[in-house]
Amino acid sequence: MLDYAKVITEVKSWVREVGEFQKEHLGRDMIIKTKSTGVDLVTEVDRWSEEHLMHAIRENYSGHAILSEEYGKHDIASDYLWVIDPLDGTTNYAQGLHIFAISIALQHLSNTMLGIIYVPVLNQMFEAVRGQGAYLNGSVLQVSGKENLQECVLATGFPYDRAENPDNNVNYFSRITPQVRGIRRMGSAAYDLANVSAGLLDGYWELNLSPWDVAAGILILEEAGGKVVYLSGKRGISLVAGNKAISQKILDEIRAVDCIEALLSY
Repeated sequence: MLDYAKVITEVKSWVREVGEFQKEHLGRDMIIKTKSTGVDLVTEVDRWSEEHLMHAIRENYSGHAILSEEYGKHDIASDYLWVIDPLDGTTNYAQGLHIFAISIALQHLSNTMLGIIYVPVLNQMFEAVRGQGAYLNGSVLQVSGKENLQECVLATGFPYDRAENPDNNVNYFSRITPQVRGIRRMGSAAYDLANVSAGLLDGYWELNLSPWDVAAGILILEEAGGKVVYLSGKRGISLVAGNKAISQKILDEIRAVDCIEALLSY
């Protein structure tokens, strides 16, 4: 069995190294490519960051499998799987905006045991080991205690293929926006989950995410006393997060939209 205290210390060192590189190149001219759609970006900084993290894992944990955003799954027979997003918020980064994060999770037999989300420019290190609580720069995290949507500031996001696919969250956004104090669109799912974990945001929902977007954030949120509810019948990983009460109220609004649309299409 791994010593997770030792592992998390190593991971924090790796992400700080990558974060320094990302800060040094922020705002510089760089090679930017598109992936599946014209708005799904990848930069040379994404590639370097991922290669650096993968090298560190292979050097220290050579028998472990890796699932990474840009390179996919390096599938070897292992009970351990590292899930990596080297730069969550690439669109922000390419624009020179400062909200982007490095997200790393380590899973054992499909259970996430360790999660790190590092926000380089803000020097925010969110971390959790299963069963040991969640922390931001050493301070204990606790989700918001709010229970009424009217008092809440929520976060959300929209899929990259929102122009082509009608299951794009616009309907849920339109329903929920008038009922809350505010909605923030940070551009980084990992950072959204981290902020809900810290009680800086009161809830979050999004559709069609990938494991590397949320693996670390879900563990951190749950260790901070939060609840994650998965939306069935959606593409990818679609979820609602917050405290128990707010997660349920967001879920109720999403279900109400689904019921109305089902009746209209009948």
